[in-house]
This record gives sequence, C-alpha cells and structure tokens, in this order.
Amino acid sequence: MSEDHSASAGPFATTDALSGHPLFARLARIGQRLREADRAHPWVLDATVVAVVFLMFGLPDLFPGHGDAGPHEHRLNLVRLPLPWTLLLQAGLVLPLLWRRRRPTVAFAVIMAVFVLQWSLGVGLRADAALLVALYSLALHGRLRHLAWSCLLMVGAMALAAVEVSGGGLPVGDALFFLVSAATAGVALGIAVRIRRAQLAGLRERAARLEIERDQRSRLATATERTRVAREMHDIIGHNLSVIVTLADGGAYAAQTHPERGREALQLIGETSRQALGELRRMLGVLRDQADQAAEFNPQPGIADVDGLCARIRAAGPQVVYTVSGDPDRLDRGVQLMAYRIVQEALTNTLKHAGADTRAHVTLTVDATRLRVRVQDAGPPGGTRPPTRPDGEGHGLAGMRERAALYGGSVTAGPGPGAGWTVEAVLDLTPDPTGGHP
Repeated sequence: MSEDHSASAGPFATTDALSGHPLFARLARIGQRLREADRAHPWVLDATVVAVVFLMFGLPDLFPGHGDAGPHEHRLNLVRLPLPWTLLLQAGLVLPLLWRRRRPTVAFAVIMAVFVLQWSLGVGLRADAALLVALYSLALHGRLRHLAWSCLLMVGAMALAAVEVSGGGLPVGDALFFLVSAATAGVALGIAVRIRRAQLAGLRERAARLEIERDQRSRLATATERTRVAREMHDIIGHNLSVIVTLADGGAYAAQTHPERGREALQLIGETSRQALGELRRMLGVLRDQADQAAEFNPQPGIADVDGLCARIRAAGPQVVYTVSGDPDRLDRGVQLMAYRIVQEALTNTLKHAGADTRAHVTLTVDATRLRVRVQDAGPPGGTRPPTRPDGEGHGLAGMRERAALYGGSVTAGPGPGAGWTVEAVLDLTPDPTGGHP
C-alpha cells in the first residue's frame, strides 16, 4: 500500500517533502524577518548594497597594477587616473544606489552619466557593475515606460565601452555581446522579480477579499438564522399562548357555574403547555446540534397535524371547520410544515382578534402544481368589522409571506364577508430546475 501511494503521488511528493523540510521553514522565517526589518529601516538595505558593491568592485581599483597580469593579447589599454579622481568616479557610480528604490530613474541616469564620462576618458573601472544594479532596480521599481529608453541608452553606453576595450585585442562584437548580455540579464531578473511580487500581492489581496466575503456570508447566514428562529418562536409561543389565555379566561368564568368545564379547561391548558414545551425543546435541540436529544422529540408538524391544531382551537371556543382535498401526503415535509405554520398563524390571529365565539373555515387544496391554503373567519360577534386587522402590520403576516416566498408562493390577507377576515396562501409545487425548493 505504501509503494502504491508514493507512486500515485508522482513528482508532487518530492515538492511537498522539500517544502516541509525544516531548512526551508527556517529560511522562510529568516526571509520574513528580513522583510520586516527592511520595512522598518529601508536605508539599511540600500547602504548595505552600496557597501557590498564598493568592496567587491571598487576596492580593487584602488590598487594600481592589481589584476593586470596575464597574456598580452588580453590586456586592456585603459587610462589610469590618480587616486582622488578614481574615488570621485567610484562615488558617482556607487553612491546613487542609495536611492535606487525610491528614485530608480534618477539613480540610473546619474550612474549612466558617470559611466559615459568615464569611458569617454578611456578609463575602465570595476565599479561599473553599479550600472547593472541600477538597471535591475529600474526594471523592478521604476516605471516601465522609463525602462524602454533606459535600455536604448544602455545599448549606446555598452557600444562605447566595447569600442574602448577593443584596443586590447578583444573584438568589438564579442565585447558588445558580453556587455549587452549582462544588461539583458539584469533587466530580465528585475522584470521576473517584479512579476512575482505582483502575483504575490494579487494573491494577498484576493485572500483578504475572500476573507471579507466569508465574514459577510457568515453575518448574512447568522441574520437569516436569527430570522428563522424568531419566526419559529413567534409561531410556537404566539399560537399556544393565545390558546392558553383563551382557555384560562373561559375556565375562570366556567369555574363558578360549571366546575367540570373549569377542570376541562385546565386539562386543555396543560396539554397545550406540554405541546408548546415539546416544540420548544425540539427547536432548541436542533439549534444546539444535539442530534441524539433531538431524536427523542416529535418530528416537525405537517398537514396531518392540522386536524389536531383545529381541535385545540375548538377547545378554546371558536367553531372550526377543516376541509382538505387532493393528496397532501405526497408533499414533502418542508411544504407541509409551511402549510401547517400558515394555518397556525391564521387561526391564532382569528382567536386573538375575533374572540372565542367566532367561526372559522380552513381549506387546503392540493393539485398538480399548487397548494392553496385558505383560512376564513366570521369576525367578532355583533357584525362590527374593524377597518384593518392589527396583525396586518405585525410579524405574523410578514412571517407567513416569508414562508410562502421560500416556495415561490404568495400570501394575501384582508377583510372577508361580513365582519370576517380571510387569509389565503398559494405555494408553488412545480419542481425547481436549479435544484432548490419545489
């Protein structure tokens, strides 16, 4: 098994092993610390570059005769200046590197001017390598439109240097090829590092943007879940408390004249309270992600439970007639829960606003494409109908509309015949081609 796994990993196994090596992790930490130090004190790196260039290329020029040994055909007939003038030219070549990152174009122009002056005098210095460093810095930090003409100036300066060194037996073409190749390498390296940094910056920006989007999605999901929980709490607590209050008022009145009716009201209050407590426990168990506890509770109510809902409303006083047509059992549990909650909210509002002496008719019609839920009450006794229902501006109607909208449906509510009120909801049962709700 181990051999097959390593073979299937292919070349990526070696890359992962190298990237996870402690040496690479240590080098990455060192690089991170150097970048942080450079951001805090950028002049330290620039001064270090100047010192390294001077020590490697400038210092040997200060010792006359050093490095001139060798075959005669490879010796260059170049002018040697006194030490003060040599130091002055070296300063003009090396010191502008101090601002190679802040002002790369200016640094390159100054070094280029000193380079041309030096070779016009027939003087050759090893510190000319500073021009390649300046060209690299221009390709990395400067404007690309400045890089084009800088490369043209570089070719001209290289041609001048090639002509000067050709007197020592080195062909002009060979010298120019070597110098232009070195300049091309500097430009290519600067552009490559620039592209890599741009890619890393783009990845960091994308990571930051994805993190912001993730936080936004998390907040939206939290807000949606809070809305759903508030709607469920409203349906469960609002309905059951309305029934309990009505039963308690009726039981208190009946206790004086019909004690057995008072005891019956207390029993109904107990049953309603236990049912409300069970629904709350089930919902809180789901929210706490405790599947083992949630399995002990009853499942979410459906259309089959509407009959029991109507019975509890009847026990509180109103006369409720329930009619269902079609085949509601074929509906999925989500649609059945929506229909149950809509009927529950509508009957709760009937009990709250029309009183215990009203009549209500609940109709559920299921056809091939739609589920129609209709709850119509006769209004309060006396035939006086208020101009608008208070629940029309509350959370109840808004909750019903939100539930229906999840299934492409709609909810209408308004005055019915006489002093009554009618709530009608239509849920779409057509399958969603996107794979969402039906």
